[in-house]
Amino acid sequence: MEIKKIGVVGAGTMGAGIAQVCIGGGFEVVVREVADELLENGLARICRGIDKWAEKGIVEADATEGMRAALQGTTDLADLYDCDLVIEAIVEDLDAKAQVFRELDTGCDEHTILASNTSSISITRLAAATDRPEQVVGMHFFNPVPLMKLVEIVRGEATSDEVHDVIDALARGLHKTPVTVADVPGFVSNRVLMPMINEAVFCLQEGVATAEDIDTVMHLGMAHPMGPLRLADLIGLDICLAIMEVLHRGYGDSKYRPCPLLRRKVDAGHTGRKAGRGFYRY
Repeated sequence: MEIKKIGVVGAGTMGAGIAQVCIGGGFEVVVREVADELLENGLARICRGIDKWAEKGIVEADATEGMRAALQGTTDLADLYDCDLVIEAIVEDLDAKAQVFRELDTGCDEHTILASNTSSISITRLAAATDRPEQVVGMHFFNPVPLMKLVEIVRGEATSDEVHDVIDALARGLHKTPVTVADVPGFVSNRVLMPMINEAVFCLQEGVATAEDIDTVMHLGMAHPMGPLRLADLIGLDICLAIMEVLHRGYGDSKYRPCPLLRRKVDAGHTGRKAGRGFYRY
């Protein structure tokens, strides 16, 4: 299972970051978006990231042209069918992801590995949408992808040892640190992180302290790089809510109940940095 060509489904913040690090790893990359405007924005985001690498001396300036040449954009999923690995990085919705996996399973070469960047959804359920469950795996990157070193490798019920080992080696080749986790709701990262964010929102809702003060406590008192509410704005409050709902359904425990204030923010369209407003204004 030699990986030479990688497809990335989705060119948003995560998809673009994944594409960038794969190009940096020397791979040919094909990025797919559903509309021309979204694709253009995503390709521009990837190219800006490559330029930043050059500005910081991470890559040689004369290497950027070759890196751009390794990048292809498309709105046709069929252009990913000849990839050795396809990484899905679309909206955190089981039905939407499963549909992509069904289409990829039908069209891709039989050797192609199908991976998901999901932060909480069951890899086993996604694999069940295909006829190649042993070749389906979770590859959960963290935002911002070019900077964050961790990749959670999620083994579904049927994920083969060979596929796991290929993805583990790939992650290391991308200068990431892979950690293998079980296929449970939220895996490790979001099973721990999201309840903390959710509890911070409860503190804000109950008037325990202001958003700024809650974040200051966690930043200065717990040495977190940023407070949980600023982090939620960075992640996207809609994504935080979706993950909390997955945890609540998956474990059936009231401790995972999404805070009503979080839900109201999402209903109002105040989803964080990308919307210009969340717990803070941008």
